[in-house]
Amino acid sequence: MAELLTCADEKNCQHEPCPMTSFIALISGKWAIPIIYRLIVINEPVRFGDLLRAAAPITQKELTKQLRLFEQRGLVTRTVYAEIPPRVEYQITDLGLTLQSALAPLADWMRDYGNRLKR
Repeated sequence: MAELLTCADEKNCQHEPCPMTSFIALISGKWAIPIIYRLIVINEPVRFGDLLRAAAPITQKELTKQLRLFEQRGLVTRTVYAEIPPRVEYQITDLGLTLQSALAPLADWMRDYGNRLKR
């Protein structure tokens, strides 16, 4: 919490990038949080098709794009099996699992207060 308070000092904010900006860039995209959260909750290899169904109504193209980005950033591993048809599985990495402590309170908040949001 002390780190958050240092941003109240205008001089500090001018010289240091805000960590929330970096976090938003990491999880930007309409489907980023639902995908990464689903992978955290599952915490085992999951086939692409199963992930596609779990994140419906996401498109195959958007899921592929987001998973590639997570893989590049080290949050997800991708394993391709030489089978016909090819089988591809994704799994959250140890680094990706560390996001659980950041995302779980958001999910809890939505469960507790989401029904109060104006639509």
